[in-house]
Parts: sequence; structure tokens; C-alpha cells
Amino acid sequence: MQAPSVGGVRLPKGNGENIRLPRGASLTDFAEKINANPASLVQVLFHLGEMVTATQSVSDDVLELLGTEMNYKVQVVSPEEEDRELLDSFDISYGENAGGEEELQARPPVVTVMGHVDHGKTRLLDTIRKTTVHEGEAGGITQHIGAYQVAVEVDGNERLITFIDTPGHEAFTAMRARGANSTDIAIIVVAADDGVMPQTVEAINHAQAAGLPIVVAVNKIDKEGANPQKVRQQLTEYGLVAEEYGGDTMFVDISARQNINIGGLLEAVVLTADASLDLRANPEMEAQGVAIEAHLDRGRGPVATVLVQRGTLRVGDSIVAGDAYGRVRRMVDEFNDDVIEATPSRPVQVIGFTSVPGAGDTFLVVDEDRTARQIAERRAARMRNAANAQRRKRISLEDLDSALKETSQLNLIIKGDNSGTVEALEDALTKIDVGDEVELRVIDRGVGGITKANVDLAIASDAIILGFNVRAEGKVTEQANREGIDVRYYSVIYQAIDEIEQALKGMLKPVYEEVELGRAEIREVFKSSKVGTIAGCMVLSGEIRRNAKARLLRDGVVVQESLPVSSLRRFKDDAVEVREGFECGLTLGSYGDLKVDDIVETYELREKPRD
Repeated sequence: MQAPSVGGVRLPKGNGENIRLPRGASLTDFAEKINANPASLVQVLFHLGEMVTATQSVSDDVLELLGTEMNYKVQVVSPEEEDRELLDSFDISYGENAGGEEELQARPPVVTVMGHVDHGKTRLLDTIRKTTVHEGEAGGITQHIGAYQVAVEVDGNERLITFIDTPGHEAFTAMRARGANSTDIAIIVVAADDGVMPQTVEAINHAQAAGLPIVVAVNKIDKEGANPQKVRQQLTEYGLVAEEYGGDTMFVDISARQNINIGGLLEAVVLTADASLDLRANPEMEAQGVAIEAHLDRGRGPVATVLVQRGTLRVGDSIVAGDAYGRVRRMVDEFNDDVIEATPSRPVQVIGFTSVPGAGDTFLVVDEDRTARQIAERRAARMRNAANAQRRKRISLEDLDSALKETSQLNLIIKGDNSGTVEALEDALTKIDVGDEVELRVIDRGVGGITKANVDLAIASDAIILGFNVRAEGKVTEQANREGIDVRYYSVIYQAIDEIEQALKGMLKPVYEEVELGRAEIREVFKSSKVGTIAGCMVLSGEIRRNAKARLLRDGVVVQESLPVSSLRRFKDDAVEVREGFECGLTLGSYGDLKVDDIVETYELREKPRD
């Protein structure tokens, strides 16, 4: 059966059957599914108002538009589903605990500490694990995700708790959401002297969206003005009702600085886990879990902090996380002590990846290195196609004229000390909105120092390089200076956001507003063979300036716009300006249609400051 002709192109018509395509698929992929020529699909889309090449990644709506036109139901496979199908093709199960009930063993709860900036999250974790992470953080703000395991005694038994420390600044929303999704329980830290703040609400929303039980730590009860009861009342608005008010949320009053009631908080976490959750996993399986954080270490290479969610991770295992793969050469805990095997809920740093995994990537152990490499390469190709489809802007034939007009674009290359920070910074920068005139584009991002390859790319694409907690290597700084490449270094994320926002505003085309200078009435008109038509005028208001712009009004109607006041005289002398109440002679360029009683209105365009 032949489809109706679309712009002279005839194609096989579908019968409403489903076509499954990955996100970022090309027309060539579509053509293979329906046994058609990719070039004919290009023509069909062209006549539908879309200009796409055969091998270009296209967006979901373009695929669905083409499918509708040809009577196919296009189903764009989600990244999660596509990944599951990829793993199924290698006979790898993911997510469920295999085996019977007898093989499941209790595991420690994984806890995320969240809350508003400066409410004491890092201080609380410091007190719990007797370290001082926050002193090394720029601006006192936690910039990375870290994972730690601590022991607490409850009812005479030693219980383990795994803590994930998520950064508190609003720019890390994506990282914090990812932290919440890999956790069992959320501790929301609220300062007793400050109360509920915007990021407190944001943290509660993330935890509730992830379906996590919440324990509220009311911190800073030792400070003057502390009011723990007020915090309890405020949080009832968000569905967190304290047990003493008849609710089911445990509130614990603490002071992280004074080490007051920290044991009570840990006990509340264990009790909440026991009451609300069945935390069990099969430790006898191939290990699977999530990469909490990853960075490039100068001496050790790519290092990933992973949280084992099921199975046991051992030194020597072949491992794949996102589009990174490798073999576990070494594992260390939070104290840099070697670990031979990591059981469920155990966070460890893994050394042995060939590249830096993304923060939040799932990891799994496979039978051999070759399988890990194949999975990683397919994932990388899939992510590349999806990114290309997302970057591509739809251009219809009607919009072609405006699309071809010049748009200012700021190209950025982002390098950071770990993948979570790079991702959060890119996310925050791409959300900066200064209108449609200026476009921000991140053309490359990565973990580690700024290299010659980064500078070469910046030269080719006229980009700015942002280094977050990293520096240029070797002679790269000299090359950047020599080539005039702008390399900016930051250690606090919101400084980078502010500077880039100012740079984008600086790229905006200036907006001018008209300012009236003066009005003059033509009393006489003279003709001159040398200078053309001369108007003898009386200045009625303001001033008339030489070289200003002028418009000519006749009976209140604008006769001519944008005329130059090319010459201006007082009697026989040249003048720069003539003020109200004085007579003058002027010419309006080569324009000669001047009449007595016409009004000459002069003005100038001044740049208007943007908000």
C-alpha cells in the first residue's frame, strides 16, 4: 500500500503499528525500521517544514510528527528503558534482588542530610564522624557529595548508618535530588534560630517526592533566640507533624557545635528505619549500585565514590558505571584504608576506571572487561545522540529568515574537580535567562585540569574556559595567554554564575531610547547653489544642535524622519548649538522640501540601561 504523495515523495504507509526509537534517533534509524530510503524521509520532513539531514539526531516531536504523517505510532524509548534493554541484551538483570527470602540480609540505612545553606549540615556530619570537612570548603559551603559510614549503639547493639552529604547551595538542586533518590531516610536540618527557609522547603519536596521517611534535626538550640517549637509549627504546613503533636515524624533537638543530643538523632534514624522500612539486600550477587561522586585524581586517575546497593563489590571485579568502565584495582573507605570487599549500603572509593563516571550513574559488575567496554560504548553513543537532539533547535521554513539572523552566542568550556560539580554548574548556567538575543552554549565539559586540547577547542570556537577548583596544566596557561583565550577560575559556584550572567548581559545589543533636544519653527526658506535649501528658524524650545537627528513636521504630521542637521549658523557664524529664543539658519542634509511654518524637531538616541 502506497502512502499519499508528500511533496512528490511516495513512501510505504503504515497501519498504525508501533515503531520504537531511542531518544536522539536519526532519520536513518527510522528508515531502517520501516525499510525505506532515508533520503525520502528527509524530503518528507522538508515539505512538512523541518530541515533535517539523514544522520542528524532529531528531537522526539519531530520523530512523532513524521510517524503521524506516515501512519506509524512512534514510541520514543526513555533512557532508563533503553538502558534496561541494553543490559537485557547482555543477560544482565538490574534492580531486583534475585534469590529467595532466605538469601536477603539486613543492611544499614542510607541517610541523606539536607536543608538550607548555613543551617549546620556539614557541622552535624563533622560532629558525627569527628572530622572538619567544612574548614576546607570555599565559602564554608559543601561543594561535593561525600559518603561516610558510622557506627551507633542502639539497645546494646552496634548499628551502622551510611551518610550521604549533599551540598546545600541552591545551584546544586540536581545533585541534591540525585542524593535523595539513592537514599532510604532523609534528615532535614533546620536551624532553631532561623526557621524554615526556601531550601528547607526544597529539600522536603525532594525527600517527599522520593518517598523517603523524614527525621527533622532542629539544630543550633544553644543559640540565643532559638525556638524549636516554632520550627515544629512551621513544618506542619509541609505535612511534617511531630510525634508529640500526634504525627509520625521524629523531631530531635540538637546542637552540632556543642555536640548535644547527636546520639539521640542517630537513634531516631535507626528507629525510623526499623519502623518504616524493610532494609534487606542479597550480598551474594554481582554488585550493583550508584556512583555518588567522581573526580580525576592526579596520582590515582579516575576515582569514583560508589554506594553498593545489592551484592558484594570486590577488588578485581569488572565494572561499568554510565559510559565509564574498568576493573576495580583498589577500594578505600572514608579514612583512606583499603577495603577488600564492600557489602550493601557500604560506600567506598573505587580506583580503576578508564574515565570519570557521571555523578548519579548506576554501576554494575559484569563477567569480563570486554562486556563492560561494550556496554559503556553503547551508553556513550546513546547519550551523545540524545544530547545532539536536545541541542538542536527546530527551524521551520517560515522561521528560516529570522533563524538566519545573527544571534550572539557565548561558548563555554567547563572543567571541574568532580563530575557532580561540573553537572551542577552547567545546569545552573544554562538556566540563566537574558532573553532570546543571546545564547549560552556549553560546547565541552569534563573533569580534571585544563589541558591543551581545551585551549585548542576554545581557539577554534571562540569559547571561554571555566575552571572550577582546577587549574591549567604546564604550558597551557602560556598558550591561552598567547592566543587571547579567557580562562576564569572559581571555587564558589555562585560567583561563576554571577560573572557569566553579567557577561551575557554585556553581549546584548544596546537598546536606545529617543531624547528630544529642541523644536524650531521655519520662518523663511532660502535657496543656495552651494548648500541647497536653507531654513531660517526661530528656536521655540530646548536647543538645536549641529549633527543631531531631526524630523520635519507639517501641520502636526511627520513629513520626513532621520534628517541630519548638517549645518547650523547664527547670522554668518557657524554654531554648535542654538538655544530657545534665538534665531538660526540650518540645512537638513540634501533634503529641500522645506516650507514656512514647518516645525524642525531635533532628538538624539541614548543607550538605555538594561535591568
